[in-house]
Amino acid sequence: MRPRVSVVQYLNTAPLVWGMIHGSYGDRFDLSFTTPACCADHLRAGRADVGIIPSIEYQRIDDLKLLPGISIASKKRVRSVLLLTRIPIEQVRTVALDTSSRTSAALVEVLLRKFYRLDVATRPASPDPEAMLRASDAALLIGDPALVYSGNARVYDLAEEWRRFTGLPFVFAVWAYRPGPALDPKSLTRDFRDSRDEGLAHVEDIAAEWAPRLGLTADAVKVYLTENIDYTLDEENLEGLQLFYRLAREVGATPAVRNLDF
Repeated sequence: MRPRVSVVQYLNTAPLVWGMIHGSYGDRFDLSFTTPACCADHLRAGRADVGIIPSIEYQRIDDLKLLPGISIASKKRVRSVLLLTRIPIEQVRTVALDTSSRTSAALVEVLLRKFYRLDVATRPASPDPEAMLRASDAALLIGDPALVYSGNARVYDLAEEWRRFTGLPFVFAVWAYRPGPALDPKSLTRDFRDSRDEGLAHVEDIAAEWAPRLGLTADAVKVYLTENIDYTLDEENLEGLQLFYRLAREVGATPAVRNLDF
């Protein structure tokens, strides 16, 4: 039986699974597409063997291992994870959190509580910016809806905010799997890295496919995939991820911090 892989349905995942859909690994994996939060739920419930999960969920799901060298991260500005506000961020007291997200929701808590020193109340909400901002001072919006947002709210790019306060990149998602006899870690790592590399070699094809879906230019999609998103898990990204875990623990977003296990 082919390994079941749960994949985020946003543009930023397209290069990671290019080889599994169009390239050399098309017959090796059984892919299903959903939101980041549901990817984690599928892995937790055993409905997937491998998932591109919100990075915070590694701290919340027991017995997972990570695939080394791969992530969805941002070195500076990400463009697709935004905090929208009706008022200056320093005055925010209530935040609507996109239910598609878990890592970004924890990041909002860290940024507002640890760095802005704000006491905020949060609530889950569907990703409808106008409705979110009618009921709250601020709204977290992620993924493709954030990438194409063109409203009148103040916009704070959360990767940019994280970099400003910490000097480090932010890791939004990681490939995780539950070890078992049917999964060989070395083969998984090789196949997933090769699939990513094939995708990054076909960014122009991805841009041509996704630009009309999102109402963006192909050039804007290419810039996003090559400049805003970083698909490695290098030492700098690992340092940012570990700091995030420590701060998330301090604001109560995770019960503990466990070491990265590859």
